[in-house]
Amino acid sequence: MNTLLMCVVVFVLYLIAYHTYGKYLANKIFNLDPNRTVPAVEFNDGVDYVPTKKEVLFGHHYTSIAGLGPIVGPAIAVIWGWVPALLWVVFGSIFAGAVHDFGALVVSIRNKGQSIGELATGLISPRVRTLFLLIIFFELWIVIAIFALVIAVLFKMYPQSVFPVWFEIPIAVWLGYMVYKRNGNITWLSIVAVILMYVTVVIGAYWPLKMPGMFGLNSIEVWMIILFIYCFFASTLPVTTLLQPRDYINAHELLIALALIFLGVIFAHPTIVAPAFNAHAKGAPPMWPFLFVVIACGAISGFHSLVSSGTSSKQLANERDAQFVGYGSMLMEGTLSTLVIASVCGGLGMALVVKGHALTGAAAFSAHYSSWAAAKGLGSKLSAVILGAANMMEAYGIPKAIAITVMGVFMVSFAGTTLDTATRVQRYIVSELTTDWNLDFLSGRYVATFIAVISAIILAFYSGNGKGALRLWPLFGTVNQLLAALALLVITVYLAKKGKSLVYSGIPLIFMLFMTGWAMILNLEKFYGKGDWFLFIIGLIVFLLEIWMVIESIIVISRHKQEEPKVAGETAS
Repeated sequence: MNTLLMCVVVFVLYLIAYHTYGKYLANKIFNLDPNRTVPAVEFNDGVDYVPTKKEVLFGHHYTSIAGLGPIVGPAIAVIWGWVPALLWVVFGSIFAGAVHDFGALVVSIRNKGQSIGELATGLISPRVRTLFLLIIFFELWIVIAIFALVIAVLFKMYPQSVFPVWFEIPIAVWLGYMVYKRNGNITWLSIVAVILMYVTVVIGAYWPLKMPGMFGLNSIEVWMIILFIYCFFASTLPVTTLLQPRDYINAHELLIALALIFLGVIFAHPTIVAPAFNAHAKGAPPMWPFLFVVIACGAISGFHSLVSSGTSSKQLANERDAQFVGYGSMLMEGTLSTLVIASVCGGLGMALVVKGHALTGAAAFSAHYSSWAAAKGLGSKLSAVILGAANMMEAYGIPKAIAITVMGVFMVSFAGTTLDTATRVQRYIVSELTTDWNLDFLSGRYVATFIAVISAIILAFYSGNGKGALRLWPLFGTVNQLLAALALLVITVYLAKKGKSLVYSGIPLIFMLFMTGWAMILNLEKFYGKGDWFLFIIGLIVFLLEIWMVIESIIVISRHKQEEPKVAGETAS
């Protein structure tokens, strides 16, 4: 199949889905009301609760959920064939991921901007609250440590990205100051900011900055320490100072990168050279159920519920904006994943140099995806996307050096957004847990953020090389997708208490519970067989918690499905 035809068909499906299914959910299922007072207005504190224009909030939300997940997941899952990967990205986004993100956002804004873990108290039962929050803490603990490592590795792989990524910070602070303090026109100011950003990209392409090792640490470890210090300050500043304006720039950067890749698809329109189906890829785990774990972001991801209920719900200025921010962002993430599939399954076949030999077509794809071991490494996943996209961009005149820098900066910027948002949400989780345990002195903004950061540093460096989080990484995929199922569980209980049909969240809930539960069982069997008791015990605890929450929720749904809605803490209509 031609990549251009594939992309056009998918994009049209997303547009139709937004204006039909998304609109139906907004109007008939969640009954969005523009006159309802939202938490950002009711609790406006200028730090976390800040009413925000929907375009700006879309930028923050989209860049927070669209980190490296929608890139690396599809880039490795195509080893099972481009058709199953694309089908899950398209229909998973429309009927599972977008419902999950949108639903978590709506339920949170109807309950004072509470996190998905906090919502479990009023909607399911107080018994599951602490355990749910601990699961979220566990996931974010890994995310913060891993993404610091990922960004450090990217800085080493693509030193040309260092200057533009760090120079974006003063540009973002300037944009935030001009918009919020001087009431400047955000449209014209953002155009200037994006132009400045791309000037730094060109500078970075020809002025790569390499970090030397120091103080007994290698360059990756030095970058990680700098990133941990940075995310402490970035996550405690008011959202209008750095987070919102930087994410607004990143959103433009992402849209430009998507446009550049799509132009490459139009000009080059390479034929897909990957196999349509390859269910028995060499060394790979079974496609069923692991396809639905490997492709998380880009289809459905539990991390998104933490963003929806952690930061975005505290900035939504009007309830009607929830469809655009929640449902729309997920479809745009699916758009990114579709272009990734086009890049690795078509663009990579245009030119690939392997050990001094130039390969094209199916030979290029096969060389890169010769086995699961060859395809799953971080460098392999990222280089496949970057090289494939650069090949297509070169077709209409962008020098490959510039194209590679654009893609490198794009990836680092979004990994950085995920790191910042995860740290900020982790601060909320620490505050909620310590308040529950009557340790209020640990719940303040700076202390809770310090706990979030220092715990991630301990995880990262406990093995002495900054890669400690990799010890827990085999559990992350299944834990993340189980969290998505649990978030759908909360949304389903909410709809039951509102007397609404449970089909819209219930079907993806059952599917995710089955697939990720199946994947968790297979992982537990593997950990047990290898005698890896550390991962086995943690995985078993998480799995048992999931079963517990499901049982509690079934009891609640059976009691309240026919009752008049009565959700603790929900703002009156």
